[in-house]
Amino acid sequence: MPEADLGVFRPQALGELPLHVMQAHYLGRLDGVDCWTVSLEAIPSGWRAVSLRSAMQEMSAELMSLAVRAAQIIEWDRAHRYCGVCGTPTVLVPAERCRSCPTCKHPVYPRLSPAMMALVWRGKELLLARSPGFTPGVYSALAGFVEAGESLEECVYREVAEEVGVRVNNLRYYGSQSWPFPHSLMVAYTAEWQEGEIVPQAGEIEDAQWFSIDALPNIPPRFSIAGHLIRDTVTAMREGA
Repeated sequence: MPEADLGVFRPQALGELPLHVMQAHYLGRLDGVDCWTVSLEAIPSGWRAVSLRSAMQEMSAELMSLAVRAAQIIEWDRAHRYCGVCGTPTVLVPAERCRSCPTCKHPVYPRLSPAMMALVWRGKELLLARSPGFTPGVYSALAGFVEAGESLEECVYREVAEEVGVRVNNLRYYGSQSWPFPHSLMVAYTAEWQEGEIVPQAGEIEDAQWFSIDALPNIPPRFSIAGHLIRDTVTAMREGA
């Protein structure tokens, strides 16, 4: 799609569906089809609202990537209707994914908040934890947001020490995933335990334990990078990699 078409919604793209669109943004093409994300005034009769997290579990990787992009763009558009510098209503900029202030010219682009994820291992054990907001019984890798002036590696060392009180080394990059809650980029590592006993951070970590790879608790589903990270690491450990 030509850049000049960014943010220009054409109703015929959705056919004759009875939608009352508040705002729409072009996402790109999937399987040769133009895709849009739209904000609606109300849910049309006969439609059913589904949470994004639930929907992601049923989507293909390609469709999930599109849905993640859609959610983040809608959130950026919603959260920056007014200039954060002077309070003036912002406007969409033609040919860019940007909202700009007509008074002070301050531009706002969709932002990402990088967060590290660290799966700590020791021998044939994994250090898994759960926060108070987790689904009951589910444990996962450690995670936390990168602070200003901090590298991803520095974030791993700091967050692991803060959340469970242990030190790690031998970081190995695993992969990343865009995570639309609301606009995160999860960057996942494995890390080897170096020293220290588990001391859960009050208010952040409800429980943290060492688990044998042959006796893991409930872990996140595969649609999340945490689910892939844990399962792939277990497979590698069993194969002696």
